[in-house]
Amino acid sequence: MKRSRDKEASDLFAALYPRLAGWCRRLVDDDETAHEIASEAFTRLWARWTSVQEPRGFLYVTAANLVRDHWRKLERERRAMRRVTSEAAVSPYTEQADPSVRLLVQSLPERLRVPILLHYYADMPIREVSALTGRKEGTVKADLHAARELLRAHLRRSLDHTR
Repeated sequence: MKRSRDKEASDLFAALYPRLAGWCRRLVDDDETAHEIASEAFTRLWARWTSVQEPRGFLYVTAANLVRDHWRKLERERRAMRRVTSEAAVSPYTEQADPSVRLLVQSLPERLRVPILLHYYADMPIREVSALTGRKEGTVKADLHAARELLRAHLRRSLDHTR
């Protein structure tokens, strides 16, 4: 029994790790951090191996949470750096000056951010996002629409401020 579970875990790792690490790479823009996040997601999966019904979904939701934590840490570091350099002649970073989609997605409420990450960044169909989040497909579609509208409005405002 243990040997078959180990084989199953090994096969799952071989099948999903490259794609999960690539997905994380697109979100964090750093190879080493992406591999750390993907590895941590697998470590957390192994710790719960016998109780996880959907390993792929568990991995992506866990990685999404770890990416969010990484983004928060970066923002705390940016704020600290801005405080330290506020007296210098360096213009402070503002979110409006960097309308990067990643930062905009990060700023979405979790209810909207998670479906965006799973559907658009992990290429999961709405049906799977629905199952993973425990929401009805219609709710997921509505959340995706609301998130796109917020992102669109935020991008417009950012672009208007740069003109």
